[in-house]
Amino acid sequence: MQRVPTAPDLAEADAKAQADAAPRTLIDRTRSVWVPIAYYLAIRGIGLAVLARFAQLRNQNLADLLTAWDGKWMIGLATYGYNDMPWRFVDARGEHTADTAYAFFPGFPMLVRAVAQLPGFDAYRAALTVNLLLGCAAAVAAYRLGRLCVEYMPQISDRYAERAGLMTTVLFAAAPMSIVLTMAYTEALYCALAGWALVGVLERKWIVAGICTLLAGFCRPTSIVLIGVVALAALLAVITTSGAERIRAGLCILLTPVGWVTYLLIVAQHTGSLTGWFRVQTDGWGTTFDLGVQTWQFVNYTLINGSDIADLSVVALLAASIVLIVIAIRARMPWPVTLYGTLVVISLLGSGGLMMSRPRLLLPAFVLLVPIAVALARTSKPARAWTCVGIVTVTCWYGAHMVSVYPHAV
Repeated sequence: MQRVPTAPDLAEADAKAQADAAPRTLIDRTRSVWVPIAYYLAIRGIGLAVLARFAQLRNQNLADLLTAWDGKWMIGLATYGYNDMPWRFVDARGEHTADTAYAFFPGFPMLVRAVAQLPGFDAYRAALTVNLLLGCAAAVAAYRLGRLCVEYMPQISDRYAERAGLMTTVLFAAAPMSIVLTMAYTEALYCALAGWALVGVLERKWIVAGICTLLAGFCRPTSIVLIGVVALAALLAVITTSGAERIRAGLCILLTPVGWVTYLLIVAQHTGSLTGWFRVQTDGWGTTFDLGVQTWQFVNYTLINGSDIADLSVVALLAASIVLIVIAIRARMPWPVTLYGTLVVISLLGSGGLMMSRPRLLLPAFVLLVPIAVALARTSKPARAWTCVGIVTVTCWYGAHMVSVYPHAV
């Protein structure tokens, strides 16, 4: 027999309704922003502290470590521009030509150059400040993606959505080479733009997705993967929808390749060849798409002859990325997210070049960590806490070791 509500029950229900209807505080309204940012800053703060301790023990300069390798090029481009780079800036073969600087896409160094014009800033301070802010933006994007993926996964209850979002932020901030998010590198900018582009796709905010993809095209060559996924999703929306959404999706398709194509045309004009950027990249850094020949050779050689932690860890992370693809497919994640992460991994496995940079270049595939975040969200609070502590401890040590101990790791 159904229980008849009593007067206290009705009073309690009325009080709850009034509380739900009451205006939320600013802290409540912005919780989905400041909480993931707090998690991100805490983890990256630990990573930076570990790197500083490595630098102290090894008599190294922390500022030099934060601008190591490509970071010096980013600071140089922000300071001198493309055509006035000093001859001390050389490619992987130790050479400098009039074309060498054009191997680097302009998004991050030109943003740093703009911020460096502000009072109290130089290129170094601007680069680290910009990446601090961009990392926070990427952290919020990771949180949103984690939440949205749960909502798209019918087998997972929505009550895990917020926890899954926070765990996605934690795993992103504690990825094996997430130390570069704190360095003068392009990863923070690109991950923020890629993350928000995918959020735009899942939320069907096509103009947001198109603009973020356009800007990502100015950041790095591998943005072609993001361009393809976002354009495909928008094309399907054009085919299956009508009215204003169809128009917005069509505009998204037009926007997506603009940044990438524009920079390639700039380099083409400079070099006198439509394939100028590809020639500069191949000649200077030996990067080509060889269908995975160099990757296969590196893996085989390392498994037989490798004794260094860095070499073996790269092989392990490459294998782990393939496993994450399988897990993402089996978890029935939203197809744009799975396809994007898969293509990032495939593009790395299929290209040659410096193999030790692969853990860093895998960072934009952080979306493949969402199923792991969902699994953590469904465990008990102590299990989540101790697992996160273990992950942060290992990855902060790993990032500091790779940057300060191993040469040419990023």
